[in-house]
Amino acid sequence: MGLTSNKVLMLTVVCAVALFVGTVWLWPRLARQNWRTVSGRVGLMLATQLALFASVGLAANQAFGFYASWADLFGKETDQGIVVDHSAGGGSGGPLQVISSSAVKGARSSRPEIGGQIQKVDIVGRKTHIATPAYVYLPPEYFQPQYRTRTFPAAVVLTGYPGTAESLVKKLKYPNTAQQLADDGRMQPMIMVMMRPTVAPPRDTECVDIPGGPQTETFFAKDLPDAVLAHYRVGKRPGSWGVIGDSTGGYCALKLAMHHPGVYAAAAGLSPYYRAPIDPTTGDLFHGDKDLQNRADLWWLLQHQPAPDTSLLVTSSKTGEHNYKDTLEFIDRVKATNRTRIASIILGSGGHNFNTWRREIPATLQWMSGRLTDR
Repeated sequence: MGLTSNKVLMLTVVCAVALFVGTVWLWPRLARQNWRTVSGRVGLMLATQLALFASVGLAANQAFGFYASWADLFGKETDQGIVVDHSAGGGSGGPLQVISSSAVKGARSSRPEIGGQIQKVDIVGRKTHIATPAYVYLPPEYFQPQYRTRTFPAAVVLTGYPGTAESLVKKLKYPNTAQQLADDGRMQPMIMVMMRPTVAPPRDTECVDIPGGPQTETFFAKDLPDAVLAHYRVGKRPGSWGVIGDSTGGYCALKLAMHHPGVYAAAAGLSPYYRAPIDPTTGDLFHGDKDLQNRADLWWLLQHQPAPDTSLLVTSSKTGEHNYKDTLEFIDRVKATNRTRIASIILGSGGHNFNTWRREIPATLQWMSGRLTDR
């Protein structure tokens, strides 16, 4: 049974309840003052607390999608290994391989031309040699005969850290939301590439080209668009691509659009921060390279670099988000550039969690759709 299995969660809940009831029932019998009864009381209390802790932890993981498997939880992922051809010509199968496909859960039909399709893919960067899984949402129009020669805009959708790409599908429901908005005429049909910004797990690279390490920014700015363009009917002009992310993914989205406006015409950061942190999960990102460190600081970019020709959206809430004041200041600084466009979603209250982001995603997708072209 997997880490995210409902059976595992129910089993831990049942164990916690049984241990609690057992503790209440057996406590009078363990009231004597000898080493056996004292050990019994300590054992029951410890087992009950561990079961409760496991139940709460599993429930939180189910809700927020922190870890996808036991191996992921313990930093020993086993499902990331795919063959990478480092020869000049690359692999014969192309940089993107479709592993499986499935219907959009909850769609009005399982037929792709009516309900769209979600494809699980492996992507290998031809330049960076980074290999990472992703989910690709294809709207119903992609499969309809009248649109067989049409290209579609594309949005890269990023999780936070550590995050799981699956949570973008099942928890944040990006495909369902996009399909409903398109059906209502509130956004154009769009391809979405859903993935983690953590392309070198378990390290949090903050979408930085790390000296001597993973070239994460280059992967998202060059390899990923090239791989998707080679496999799907996506618009090739710069105005056809956008990027969305929450938390760490939100910071990455803003930075990618500001660094590479010729690739990403729009970026939306849901609950983003604006400067790459340095902590045990990131390690040394810059290796003493001050220029690289400055480029990873969005405040520094706004003050010292020409304003990029791109559109940005940032979100926060007055109560519950730690980035509220920073977000207001970021908006003011971008407005002062008179070149970069800025928009915002500010909620009255909402924490740094899936529930908040689900409230922001419909408006975010509408905003993104209005800034991308299908050519």
